[in-house]
Amino acid sequence: MIDLYYWPTPNGWKVSIALEELQLAYNTIPVEIGAGDQFDEAFLAISPNAKMPAIVDHDVAGEAVSVFESGAILFYLANKTGKLIPQDEIGRKEALEWLFWQTANQGPLAGQLSHFVNYAPEGQDYAVQRYRGEYQRNLAVLERRLASRDYLLGEYSIADIIAFPWVLIAKPLTGSLDDFPRVSAWRARIKDRPAVRRGVDLLKNRQNRGQHNAQNNRVLFNQGAEHFLQASREK
Repeated sequence: MIDLYYWPTPNGWKVSIALEELQLAYNTIPVEIGAGDQFDEAFLAISPNAKMPAIVDHDVAGEAVSVFESGAILFYLANKTGKLIPQDEIGRKEALEWLFWQTANQGPLAGQLSHFVNYAPEGQDYAVQRYRGEYQRNLAVLERRLASRDYLLGEYSIADIIAFPWVLIAKPLTGSLDDFPRVSAWRARIKDRPAVRRGVDLLKNRQNRGQHNAQNNRVLFNQGAEHFLQASREK
């Protein structure tokens, strides 16, 4: 059994989708990020960066194994099962390239766009323009990659799973797929997969639909070092 520390966000979906696709038994442990669950000392022991998703794998020899950061989790699960990742050296190298691309580029920049479009005070025109441009640039990267293949590594893999969630929500991010027909078709192919639908629907009724924003929730937005320092003092 795998414990999934999760909240229904694009980053959380990466792992819930992977677990569903790999047909691994898991137990969902909600991490209510708007309430500050991510700063609980027990969770920090699993995820030192105070970010979900994270997992604890009990289906191992010896002590349970914890993994934090979505890219590392997907790589761990793919290696554990031997699925959704190429088995040859070059293919695995490409899988890592796209995992790092997503976690270093697409994810953080899309997250910033989401913040300034959906949660920041009004009047953030420069920030919205900058991060929308970066979001579109990353869509262009995907569009070029998909020119001669249906999926990022040729066959459906963890590279597609990790990149999909931030494309799924292009409309709420005010990003258009009109100029990216290959990305749009790729998105539709993945969205139609039953395991993907189950992963995205996990705890769907608890999504933040605007009730938490930068003006009313300092735990979720505008964080500083004090949350970590407080957890250390209470340890």
